[in-house]
Amino acid sequence: MITDKDIEKIFGEFLKQIKDRKMRRMTVQVWVKGCKDGGWKTVKELEKMPFTLLTDCHGVSFVEHTKAVTKGAMGLATAQMDSYKKMPYKIDMDRLIVGGLLHDVGKLLETTPDGKGGYKKSKTGACLRHPVSGTVMAKMAGLPDEVANIIACHAKEGEGAPQVIETVFIHQADFATFNPLVMKNGGKLI
Repeated sequence: MITDKDIEKIFGEFLKQIKDRKMRRMTVQVWVKGCKDGGWKTVKELEKMPFTLLTDCHGVSFVEHTKAVTKGAMGLATAQMDSYKKMPYKIDMDRLIVGGLLHDVGKLLETTPDGKGGYKKSKTGACLRHPVSGTVMAKMAGLPDEVANIIACHAKEGEGAPQVIETVFIHQADFATFNPLVMKNGGKLI
């Protein structure tokens, strides 16, 4: 069983930067519950899970993707805060980090081992994409609506929907990790 301590060890570099202790605790709880509900029993299993079933990940795992998106979104936000003389909007770094860590948490329910050494969509995944299931998980844990917006709107489900500023950063960082692999696999990355 994956515990709070396991999640804290995996994502500690980000969790320690969340100033709101309650949000930090809820983020860990969402991950632990997602692992339990999705049937992920060990950290080793979790670390082998690919971050998407939509293209060849070339070995990039779900955990690595989550870290890269979180770090990438933080970098985008920091670049603006460090470069703009006057910020035209407020960026909430706690929400940004929590959103990065949870943007794909629904994939814990969406993806399952196929019994042949690979992975497939689960029954839940066939019924609900990860932005929907992840949003439900976050709201059930008590996370604020703004974090729910990040999870719900970070992918195609968010196209045309109102978004908090942190959603924009997570979306851009997420697709910056996904699109190059799609292009590479389609022979379009030069």
